[in-house]
Amino acid sequence: MEKHIKTNKQTILFLCTHNAVRSQMAEGLMNGFFSHQFEAFSAGVEPTKVHPLAVQVMKELDIDISNQVSKHITVFQDRTFNYVISVCDNARGICPFFPGKQVLHQSFYDPSQVEGPEEEQLAVFRRVRDDIKTWLFTLVEEDKHQ
Repeated sequence: MEKHIKTNKQTILFLCTHNAVRSQMAEGLMNGFFSHQFEAFSAGVEPTKVHPLAVQVMKELDIDISNQVSKHITVFQDRTFNYVISVCDNARGICPFFPGKQVLHQSFYDPSQVEGPEEEQLAVFRRVRDDIKTWLFTLVEEDKHQ
């Protein structure tokens, strides 16, 4: 059972199928860049483990997600979030309803699907990381104006 600490920060839950790449990177990016304003979590409907290349490309931004673990969405079933954000189409389609003040969807390509040399895989992981980062900065800017 998760401990819940009262805070003035807005809470965000990122959902993805395996809670291995996109939702983990989104959690790390929010907590890395916006920890003063948001507290981010992530979960999946079929959790596996955090992908090592996700850890590697996040370290390039000085964000360490190596201690994050894949979690099943039921870990958060009794919690209400300010935002619940699905970051893949599959999770959006099969996730049970999650209470949130705002429920959003923004699909990002799954870089774990790329095969080939590690450098090619890393390039896709970096692109997806940067796409998520850009989108999150836009989301936070829009949140300021609400």
